[in-house]
Amino acid sequence: MSNRHRQAEPPSARMNFVPALGFVLALAVGSGATGSDALGGSFRDTFATLDHERWYISDGWSNGPHQNCLWSETAVAHAPGRLGLYFLTGRDADAHHRCGEIQTRSRFGHGTFEARVRTDTGSGLNAAFFTYIGPVHGERHDEIDFEVLTGKLHEVTVNTYVDGEPRHGATPDLPAPADAAFHVFSFIWEPDRLRWFVDGVQVHEATAQPLPERPQKIYLSLWGSDTLTDWMGPFDPPDRPIRMDIDWVAYTALGEPCQFAGSVLCVHAAE
Repeated sequence: MSNRHRQAEPPSARMNFVPALGFVLALAVGSGATGSDALGGSFRDTFATLDHERWYISDGWSNGPHQNCLWSETAVAHAPGRLGLYFLTGRDADAHHRCGEIQTRSRFGHGTFEARVRTDTGSGLNAAFFTYIGPVHGERHDEIDFEVLTGKLHEVTVNTYVDGEPRHGATPDLPAPADAAFHVFSFIWEPDRLRWFVDGVQVHEATAQPLPERPQKIYLSLWGSDTLTDWMGPFDPPDRPIRMDIDWVAYTALGEPCQFAGSVLCVHAAE
């Protein structure tokens, strides 16, 4: 399944700084109509600061009627060394639920994509680390996913989309529940092979063509649905803010060596 049926950014939308409030608020990044077509280079972001030249925050729209929340800059919080994405329940029947998303401004080609994250718990919610490019960017829909359904904390969904068609799906188990510990989600994307890893251990591989081939933006998001119950479970409005903690995010361009201790490339680069 995908949450990337994206609308264009409203013309009035703009990126604002979100103050560090001890993870009481959240930070969202969406369609990124202001993003760059340029290819990004290798990086590792530990969120000592929130780099607005790298990250864009989604604010003021949703991806379609399947999504029961609006992306909101009030659903993202930054504190030095940690970024939090939130699902915030509307205060009354007329209020929208709010949810958090960030995306890179640049696109990234073949290489290694990694994020260290911890989710919360709650039925009907999706905590995702993925890459995407699509019609909102003037491109075909290509995508590579990690998605934790927070009502099913013992597993993670991995898959691709190629020209809008879902492919290469699997649901491997996690070594510990997604809310009990941080996990490093990584994938190594090559022209003829795509491998997914959890905490440095390979959990899935795709070699059957077609594979995604278009450079893509990096996204992290937390969102909910009232309608995708067969997949995400029944939506149970939470009685507290639900969060997804992001410790760090990294990208290493194809052919470059392991750039930091703990990268999946330190072990699997030559395989």
